[in-house]
Amino acid sequence: MPTSFAPGLYVVATPIGNARDITLRALDLLRAADIIACEDTRVTRKLFIIHDIDRPTLAYHDHNAARIRPRLMERLIKGEIVALVSDAGTPLISDPGYRLVNEARQAGVAVTALPGASAPLAALASAGLPTDKFLFAGFLPAKSAARRRALGELASVPATLVFFESATRLAASLTDMTAELGPREAAVLRELTKKFEEARHGSLPDLARHYQTEGPPKGEIVVLVAPPDSRAVTLDEAEIDAMLLTALDQSSVKDAAAAVAERTSLPRRALYNRALVLRTGVADDLLSRAEDE
Repeated sequence: MPTSFAPGLYVVATPIGNARDITLRALDLLRAADIIACEDTRVTRKLFIIHDIDRPTLAYHDHNAARIRPRLMERLIKGEIVALVSDAGTPLISDPGYRLVNEARQAGVAVTALPGASAPLAALASAGLPTDKFLFAGFLPAKSAARRRALGELASVPATLVFFESATRLAASLTDMTAELGPREAAVLRELTKKFEEARHGSLPDLARHYQTEGPPKGEIVVLVAPPDSRAVTLDEAEIDAMLLTALDQSSVKDAAAAVAERTSLPRRALYNRALVLRTGVADDLLSRAEDE
């Protein structure tokens, strides 16, 4: 029996691929809404045709939000039922909508979430990586330098990391992840819930090599990276320095950093920078001794 809905703003999850992955309550709400705010009305219209929904829609996205939000707020304050949907999945998860929800709350308008499909949660549920703690980081920056800085800030987070990534940047992102996060276990999932759904598991270096060789995959992609290895977390600076100094006796700075990264799961770039400092310090010490003699 269809549910009766009070006036207010409803944040409604829609399918991320399979059109049947929508809740009965969401269908009831969408059929009852006075207006439905969509990222792209054309995308939402396809879903409505499948489920026989015929309600007014209005485009609401990052580029027109400042102009459209007052119109939506006016309807909410009048006591209408306004639904907010994204092109796929749960609104506000890497999609527009935060400011509308915030403004509605401040105006005393009831805001209700109708949960459902979500790509990050679907990926976590099937990837086999730890799920007790996770951090959704959305899309990384497009340029490598900025991407590495962002990854460096996440390197010590004791949780599974969840990213969205474009197919064309996937190999480069995995390479940067390897440099900043170390050889952690990871998973690349694409086309979740769709006909050609695929999951590939392995270490970050192995996955980076695979996509460098095979080229960009098709479809929408979620990348999951395991938390830092517990061995890396418990090592103190003195232990790390000792390992690097031992490795530096037999190899270059680059190779020493790579060897210690393999043993500890610590980020290679951080180890490389520390190895440079240590090698410079050893050289300075030897030079000082030679001058004293």
